[in-house]
Amino acid sequence: MNKIKNLFKGDPVIWIIYFFLCVISLVEVYSAGSSLAYKNGSFWVPLTSQAMFLAVGTMVVIFIHSIPCRFFRAFPIFLYPLSVFFLFLVLVIGATTNGAQRWIDLGFFQFQPSELAKGSVILSVALILAQTQREKGAHKNAFKLIVGITIPVVLLIASDNISTGALLLGVVLLMMIIGRVPWNQIGKFLGVLAISVALIVTIVAVVPSDSAFYKMPGMGRMKTAKSRIETKLSHSDREILPEDYDIDKNAQVAHANIAIASSNFVGKMPGNSVERDFLSQAYSDFIYAIIIEETGLWGGLLVVFLYVVLLYRAGRIAKRCESNFPAFLAMGLALLLVCQAILNMLVAVGLFPVTGQPLPMISRGGTSTLINSFYIGVLLSVSRYSRKNNVKATPAELSGETPERRKVNPGLQPAAAK
Repeated sequence: MNKIKNLFKGDPVIWIIYFFLCVISLVEVYSAGSSLAYKNGSFWVPLTSQAMFLAVGTMVVIFIHSIPCRFFRAFPIFLYPLSVFFLFLVLVIGATTNGAQRWIDLGFFQFQPSELAKGSVILSVALILAQTQREKGAHKNAFKLIVGITIPVVLLIASDNISTGALLLGVVLLMMIIGRVPWNQIGKFLGVLAISVALIVTIVAVVPSDSAFYKMPGMGRMKTAKSRIETKLSHSDREILPEDYDIDKNAQVAHANIAIASSNFVGKMPGNSVERDFLSQAYSDFIYAIIIEETGLWGGLLVVFLYVVLLYRAGRIAKRCESNFPAFLAMGLALLLVCQAILNMLVAVGLFPVTGQPLPMISRGGTSTLINSFYIGVLLSVSRYSRKNNVKATPAELSGETPERRKVNPGLQPAAAK
């Protein structure tokens, strides 16, 4: 028993959430993977492949959570340039799946660099915010540094994965708010961002779908995004007609809606899904719809509850941290996981255009499972080495360098701004 306790240290609630998500993943990927089973000629292929990734992911969690969180400060030094290199590499030799060039084919495994890039940016932003904190908030140079490392990665990711780029940018903005970056800088950035988005939307709306514009580097997914947004808007501004759910026109969304509508409160029970045979991404992008179909409203609410508790526990852990870096890191990674989960669930229930975002730790996937396990391991590491007290911290204590924190570790006090 003591050996088990020594192996699984850190916040017990996060461990429970992690294993709950793993169990849900095994059950639902196996149930939703009928197309994979047919393709591979075996019912066990979806289960065994996902079980292997989850097993390796658990080993990643155990290894990472045993590393003192102070060592994560060094990770951005090599992870960030490595991520940028892989993002450039995927543009040159990337493997294309479902019309998207996002993976590097290693033969036995397809690696998705954007997953690594997201984590490297969060680590870098947490480090910058921690090192630039002052009594009244982050130094003005923090904004310049954060934008300087975030925008290149976001643009590289968005060239073929707009939703992931937007997700990362949104999480970084939330981290800057938590880190008390001056509001005038954030406001100016949001203004420039809004103008840029409006300009791009205008160009995409005006340019015909068969134009050579969409064949330019980085513009390939714009056509797909345009189609998805137009489909969503066309259904929201008028009465919904039966032909809107023509299977040939919008099969994924139509069958996801059918799956949810036919679930009732208790669901059809695991293994009894009907729509899994019609959803090509039932085990990935639309797995939340299958969860609701099989387990009903209560199963869907349980999944939401797990992610909400994960974010809450990350906030509690951040409040107990003795220094700023692990606090920002814990909040950044938790926000990344939970915001992605929210985006996936909104798509599945028809409240957001299709994005292609998987459900963290539940959807089938190799790179995403391993990288998300790394995030969980970091959260557990921070929880292990965070200060054990029950004092409720103020927002300034979470995002700023307080006298109490400086007393605990005088070396954290930044030099006065010039």
